[in-house]
Amino acid sequence: MEPKLNAEVLLAHALHRRREYFYAHPEQELREVEWIHYGRYLNERIGGEPTQYITGRQEFYGREFLVSPAVLIPRPETELLVEAVLKELPAGSRIVDVGTGSGAIAITLALEATHQVLATDISRAALQVAHSNAELLQSRDRKGAGPVTLAFLQTDLLTAIASNSHDAVVSNPPYVPQTDHPTLQREVRDWEPHVALFGGPTGLDIYRRLIPEAHRVLRPNGLLALEFGFTQSAALANMIADWDAPQLLPDLAGIPRILLCRKRAR
Repeated sequence: MEPKLNAEVLLAHALHRRREYFYAHPEQELREVEWIHYGRYLNERIGGEPTQYITGRQEFYGREFLVSPAVLIPRPETELLVEAVLKELPAGSRIVDVGTGSGAIAITLALEATHQVLATDISRAALQVAHSNAELLQSRDRKGAGPVTLAFLQTDLLTAIASNSHDAVVSNPPYVPQTDHPTLQREVRDWEPHVALFGGPTGLDIYRRLIPEAHRVLRPNGLLALEFGFTQSAALANMIADWDAPQLLPDLAGIPRILLCRKRAR
């Protein structure tokens, strides 16, 4: 986030206003208590804390989600994963979102197409954030298409999910190689939860477990949709050699970012 935008977002947070307010009211003077809050937020940001953790909020797919250091900050790239799943599945499909974090993927899929979504995470603290977001963003589709079915479960990947039970498995799993730790931005390295960031020495450890588990959980022709890092496409292609209809979708920079494939119908 650019410094000017950072300053505006933190000032808006201190005043409990939207950023647009300042352009309409340039004469606004801060009260003493507002200066105190603003100074504290700026000091926290200078210390490396991400703006999103200071404000406790991040926009994703047109909705404002609560975030905390218990969850990753949702990225714009992950919206591409949501868009791909929405295009692939009919409304009302049964989906598991693995490693839900803030619930951004699960809640968006449930609200956009009234899918039946089960959001899982190994972290109880993350699930509490996701549940709060579900309550905040209401229990009905914003388009009025019908009731939303959204549930949360603490489990390690898909170990607690029944076989042949779902139409799709979706995940933005930990995929940063542990060797990248020293080179990460301090906002990421020092603040975001490592359990949601790092996927072993090469970043592929979770995929090696998740892909076979997804094959067990999915119904025939079920969809597997994964986000991955920019050096991992070849390795993932090898892991899904016995799956059908593989697709690698690029992000806005043209870098492969999303993997889609289907469980082979036997």
